[in-house]
Amino acid sequence: MPLTIRVRPALACVAVLLLLLAVGASARTAAAATPLTIAQAIATQDGSSQAVIGYVVGEPVATNTVNRTSFTADYAIALADTAGETNTAKMLYVQLTAQWRSGFGLKTNPSLMGQQVSATGALTAYFSHPGLKSPTAMSGAGSTPPPTPTGTSTTSPYDSTYYASAVGRSGTALRSALHAIISDHTVLTYDRVWDALRDTDQDPSNSANVVLLYSQRSQSKTLNGGDPDDWNREHVWAKSHGDFGTVPGPGTDVHHLRPTDVSVNSARGNLDFDNGGSSVHQCSLCRADADSFEPPDAVKGDVARMVLYMAIRYEGGDGFANLEPNDSVNNGTAPWHGRLSVLKAWNLADPPSAFEQRRNQVIYDSWQGNRNPFIDHPEWVASIWP
Repeated sequence: MPLTIRVRPALACVAVLLLLLAVGASARTAAAATPLTIAQAIATQDGSSQAVIGYVVGEPVATNTVNRTSFTADYAIALADTAGETNTAKMLYVQLTAQWRSGFGLKTNPSLMGQQVSATGALTAYFSHPGLKSPTAMSGAGSTPPPTPTGTSTTSPYDSTYYASAVGRSGTALRSALHAIISDHTVLTYDRVWDALRDTDQDPSNSANVVLLYSQRSQSKTLNGGDPDDWNREHVWAKSHGDFGTVPGPGTDVHHLRPTDVSVNSARGNLDFDNGGSSVHQCSLCRADADSFEPPDAVKGDVARMVLYMAIRYEGGDGFANLEPNDSVNNGTAPWHGRLSVLKAWNLADPPSAFEQRRNQVIYDSWQGNRNPFIDHPEWVASIWP
């Protein structure tokens, strides 16, 4: 009997220990079953096998380079926590071994762009970049809602002040209110635009440089002019569409003027915007054909919001042409710019970036005293142009 009394407590302790181990193992299994976000995966580059989930945002081809169009192979995909992400620092590079290439490679499956994918594999560097290698499982996890859906409202710190007469309106009433709000601004000379662009488009990582719109190259603020590899002043709303040239007003409105490589500016010319074409010299992610120009994915939303700003600001009542978007190309000297359906899609696919928001603020604070409302409220595009 004494022996039995001593053994029973020991057995009880063993039973409790086994139960705790089982509970712990169950908890670890449950935790492991929850996929990591891409941000978590980037922070967990320890070689462990983990499941992750994210949106397909391109094809990695180098440490800091991801193709978002014109995919070259099926060897890797980049995943991010948002479908419109363009910052490679926020992407996880996923190696596609042979068994996954036909189903998940972007050259074979370009429609996967923007779709949600889950992958399980070793969290370790790939292309000298945070990555996931040797995947053991991959699957589609549903499709992506637009980053800024048509019906989703955003808020701005200027809603109760600058936009007070527009908030709550829609359609033509919203358009009229916005025109009245943004039309009262300081008009610059064309020479003054040089100085403005050095400020509005300053490289956040190098205050001596500006970031060129289409090529996204960082270049010295002083290397501007008309020589090859200089930057010059690109009219995003082509100045021949309405024949306003460089006259103060639409010709000098920095909300649609951007520093651009001379060669790329020439390739764009006065083309309307649309998808398709061949690669452009000095901008491999740009496309151009006989009647249209396609900018890189990273700035498509920027382009759309600049063009649509011009249509609201210049309504024909101040001596300039009434600028309007339409769903055509080859608009020539008519005061129209296309293609509207594509611009609307670009506005959704590429939400306002921190760079674009800073630019809007600098123009408001230091140069013109007005704002691009579609940067503050991208959902207003669909309200005005349903």
